[in-house]
Amino acid sequence: MQGKAVRSIRDRKRGTRSGWMKRTVAGLAAGLAMPLAMDAVVAAPAHAALDPNGFDFWVDSSMGPIKSRVFPAADGNTSRVVYLLDGERAQDDDSGWEINTSASQALTAANINVVMPVGGQSSFYADWAGPSSFFGLGTGSAGGSVDAGSGTFGSSGWQNQSGKGNNKYMWESFLTDTLKQALHDRLGFSRANNGIIGLSMSGPSAFTLAAFHPDQFDYAASLSGPLNLSGPGMREFLRLAMLAAGGYNTDSMAPPFSANYVRMDPFVQAPKLVGNNTRLWVSAASGIPGPGDVSNIMDLIQGTPIEAVTLANTRMFQLRMDSLGYHNVTYDFPPSGVHNWRNWEAELDRMIPDLSANIG
Repeated sequence: MQGKAVRSIRDRKRGTRSGWMKRTVAGLAAGLAMPLAMDAVVAAPAHAALDPNGFDFWVDSSMGPIKSRVFPAADGNTSRVVYLLDGERAQDDDSGWEINTSASQALTAANINVVMPVGGQSSFYADWAGPSSFFGLGTGSAGGSVDAGSGTFGSSGWQNQSGKGNNKYMWESFLTDTLKQALHDRLGFSRANNGIIGLSMSGPSAFTLAAFHPDQFDYAASLSGPLNLSGPGMREFLRLAMLAAGGYNTDSMAPPFSANYVRMDPFVQAPKLVGNNTRLWVSAASGIPGPGDVSNIMDLIQGTPIEAVTLANTRMFQLRMDSLGYHNVTYDFPPSGVHNWRNWEAELDRMIPDLSANIG
């Protein structure tokens, strides 16, 4: 495991440590207002070219036509499928996984089919309560569009010029119904025993999708994901991140204390994961820069504190799973690493043997 501390969940006492975690998250979230408002995910140098073995897979949806990038397994099987979800600043042209990593090559070589949905900036891959407003300036009703600098204020909120102009995000429905069925009908991909991997914003998405759709996903992984969205300071943390990444309104996604927001929280939905016996992989680094992590000062200003928040949040989720006596999970807490693609790619490499043994 390349010297990293990978281990299975162990019983431990919650008391003092749990209280320390809560205070840590609240303090860090409050102190992160300015750095988080500048960016939600630290970028890594883009790879020179996209994977030539991948192809565009378009599917109509209530959000308009949605592209996914699909990469067939090396051995041609259709039973082993993993979905890779993007981060907060997901682009509309290609997935950050393909732009910034070699994940598709590593996974297909392990005889795993890869599906990378494209788009979903600040969506948390959820079915939203309504169209997003931008700083409370409007509701983004269908058909409306107001120029605003380099983007348009359209029906789903603040959109760049490649935005789809959808009425509202309906990503959960798309991933677990429309896309799943299209992949089966057109490519023969299995609709069951799939894996789903999320990072940063989409870490909790992967877990809640698995919690509510065990027939589709029986393996879920979170890399540097905030897994206790109802924790102290976390709603404010999300609000800043979503405003920074596209100007989306958290309240349009899920109003405070609503059933929608509770549904999105893996900490609350942990009993469902236990009841489903979902195989989990959970990771967050320390926020201490490792070799190659720092190319400019912004890597420290953003990548270090954001990773520290996700680590504290992830440790709280670990305590929650401890309290439920759950053992079908692997935790990996590298001693160094900031919030960036370089570390998520390395984590995926460590995960592949476990993923390969538990899907299809």
